[in-house]
Amino acid sequence: MAILKRQLRLIDVFSIAAGAMISSGLFILPAIAFARAGPAMIVSYFLASVLFLPSILSKAELATAMPRAGGTYFFVERSLGSLWGVFSGLADWFSLSLKSAFAIVGMAILIEITLEVIFSISFSPWLLKLISCLCCLAFTALNVVSVKHTSRFQTVLTCLLLALLALFVLLGCRSVEAARFSPFMGKGWLAMIATTGMVFVSFGGVTKATTVAEEVRHPGRDLPLGMILAWCVVSIFYLVVIIVTVGVLEKEELMGSFLPISLAADKFMGSAGFALLALAATAAFITTANGGILAASRSPLAMSRDRLLPSFLSHVNERFKTPHVSIILTGGFIVTAIICLNIESLVKTASTLMILLFILDNASVIIMRESRIQSYRPKFRSPFYPFIHITAIAIYIILIIDMGKIPLLISASFVVISFAWYFFYSSRHVVRAAAVMHIVERVTDKALKTVTLENELRDILLERDDIIEDRFDRLIRECIILDIPEERPAQDVFRELAGILAEHLKMDERVLYEKFLEREAEGSTVIQPGFAIPHIIVDGEKKFDVLLVRARAGITFPHAPEPVKIMFVLVGSKDERNYHLRALMAIAQVAQEKEFEKRWRDARDTESIRNLILLSTRRRDTNV
Repeated sequence: MAILKRQLRLIDVFSIAAGAMISSGLFILPAIAFARAGPAMIVSYFLASVLFLPSILSKAELATAMPRAGGTYFFVERSLGSLWGVFSGLADWFSLSLKSAFAIVGMAILIEITLEVIFSISFSPWLLKLISCLCCLAFTALNVVSVKHTSRFQTVLTCLLLALLALFVLLGCRSVEAARFSPFMGKGWLAMIATTGMVFVSFGGVTKATTVAEEVRHPGRDLPLGMILAWCVVSIFYLVVIIVTVGVLEKEELMGSFLPISLAADKFMGSAGFALLALAATAAFITTANGGILAASRSPLAMSRDRLLPSFLSHVNERFKTPHVSIILTGGFIVTAIICLNIESLVKTASTLMILLFILDNASVIIMRESRIQSYRPKFRSPFYPFIHITAIAIYIILIIDMGKIPLLISASFVVISFAWYFFYSSRHVVRAAAVMHIVERVTDKALKTVTLENELRDILLERDDIIEDRFDRLIRECIILDIPEERPAQDVFRELAGILAEHLKMDERVLYEKFLEREAEGSTVIQPGFAIPHIIVDGEKKFDVLLVRARAGITFPHAPEPVKIMFVLVGSKDERNYHLRALMAIAQVAQEKEFEKRWRDARDTESIRNLILLSTRRRDTNV
């Protein structure tokens, strides 16, 4: 599998998330929201921002544990299984693509309105579509050529956008009239709450950054920080820009405007202000469309890697290191949508699917944590688990119901189509048990036959943390691990170990057994209560081996205060004395890690024990 190049920084994550958030939700939607709720729409935007926070925290946690292309698809597939994975991947791609198409069309309409206001120039519908298609092709080409250039373009536009909005707020706050906010709750609480559901989707872009997690240099730090910063900064801009807009415009002007922010700027900056905010709106639509193509194209890539879609979609361009086939497919779909579809009627469907995906994201956090998989180790953990996740799921279900019958019916049809694709194509390629099956295993006490998911997450974490394996890691990967359920005396365990090592080292079993007994007679190898490191020197050259023993009920050692439940066994020839000491140091560092004993005790099987050692944060000695 070709891994995408890690080249995105914190500023890139922030720009992708922030740029995708500021779009029609700020430049067009306030007029519609004001018509529904009046000045209380300010509270609606605030509540929508707060309701979005659980999904940001959930996706940040999942992305730091599984920084792979695909975002929600990857999280849902690994937690809930391939059936829901197919739905989430296709739904995420469909939703992001339609949002990008809407942004591109919105940008073309915005350009037309601006030219009509300033120069009295208007476009025909087909000319608008042609301009939209050309813009889409330009963004697609940029994404194919370079993720780095795409992110730089996104960063420049986002900074320009935020600067123009800051100028709008600084100059406009002096023209705000308090009387325009009265009566604040004139249309009632119900209208304000209903408007919250409508403007909720305005914040949807912030989570797009998780789809490019594989391309972030330091995902454990930059993904959560970039997303939370983007949410915080953009939420503040949403609120202050809307407050200025409501405080500057007459009610009739605000409700009847297609460009309420630009119209407000015209009030205190003149036509130059109108043009500047129109420029800001154009930049907003460009960042949404460009970031949308970047994010949407990663879902088919990730699904193809897992063989849930045809393999050609996972091809990565050798020169540009970008998933060019997936990007071109996404760009082609957006062009088709612009030409053939009534995009506005499908935006609600895309929003409904997006909220469904948020439900799956929050459910995925619950599943991953309750699965107790040792190799699920996010760098960031969402707080107040599981209360905010369960509450968010309940609220999102209410928001979906409020979307209306048509989006619900289209979304239900999308579920049926996704499930049909899974049963007729994808199901034959499924090779791993999802995290939800680990919960089933624990409840039913029936062991799973596969550890594919645990090992995959382990390898992802090794790559995430830039861990380069040393000789001790290689020994652990190949070593034999005994998992002894009943209490046994040390002599019986030494006899079993001698039999295993005799075959592996081509030595006499009795000689090895006697060496274990002699070593124990010289001095106990129990270094602390419950923890022993039996180690012996054997004849020969270039011989060194490690065995691990977990004794659930304990191994009784003479003179030990309590049974031993953790045992590292080292066997080496005399010429390996130096490495013998290095191995002891490695074991000491592993044992000192936080919650090591608990994780050792709770490991579901021997592979989980192996992963526990391989994922330790000890200092690696790559010189041997």
